[in-house]
Amino acid sequence: MATRLDTKMVPIPSAGIVPERDSGKMPVLVAAHLGITFGGLKAVDDFNISVGPTEIAGLIGPNGAGKTTVFNLLTKVYEPTHGTILINGRDTHNMSTVEVNKAGIARTFQNIRLFNNLTVEENVKLGLHNSINYTTLEGVLRMPRYWKAEKEAHERALELLSIFDMQDLADYKAGNLPYGAQRRLEIVRALATNPKLLLLDEPAAGMNPSETSELMDNIIKIRDTFQIAVLLIEHDMNLVMGICEGIAVLNYGKIIAKGTAEEIQNNPAVIEAYLGKKKEG
Repeated sequence: MATRLDTKMVPIPSAGIVPERDSGKMPVLVAAHLGITFGGLKAVDDFNISVGPTEIAGLIGPNGAGKTTVFNLLTKVYEPTHGTILINGRDTHNMSTVEVNKAGIARTFQNIRLFNNLTVEENVKLGLHNSINYTTLEGVLRMPRYWKAEKEAHERALELLSIFDMQDLADYKAGNLPYGAQRRLEIVRALATNPKLLLLDEPAAGMNPSETSELMDNIIKIRDTFQIAVLLIEHDMNLVMGICEGIAVLNYGKIIAKGTAEEIQNNPAVIEAYLGKKKEG
């Protein structure tokens, strides 16, 4: 099983930490003083994070801490009440969800969102929309550029599926796949959009230990193959501590700790957030 290398984490000007190999490079993501208020309730408050361009980072915290809300802010499902999000230095203010995806962020969801009646390959091809190279008219009339693009999309879909050894399942209906395979397919579809940062929302949910171990290997493989960053939300601490380089801990919408796996495991505030405060006496 592949595991996190003992990467040295170094501070950067945006008050974050990134792997030493990413120092001197522009972070793929900077979120500064990010927050959102729902009806007077601060669901996320003063959230600050930087992710290096090849970092595998973790966002953890107890249930209800606001982790998925952060992902919704980063992808503009929710418009932040305050704060700034930069993708490769570009401010996402006034960007739509589609524009954020084109700028370089792709994500998966807690609850799998596949098109169950489409084939595995068709699901992946939907993720290739950022690279479509023919007009609607050329598609309707089935002109040469359409067929060329379709051939390229077919080859690219199979290439992406091969990351998870799923190319032989290309013609299967997505809804007929086992749960773990559906999770993997959702990751492949996200990769098809050619992201610079992949957000994984509880990718190991519902997986057995063997599948989780394989997933860890594949997340590292994805980072190394595509030279992209990964930011994941996960409750499986073996996965988080095994592959994440920088980890941020969220509780009640606020970051209470940042650091390496070792630093987070030994942080009293983190232990209290997960286990509760030890009673005196």
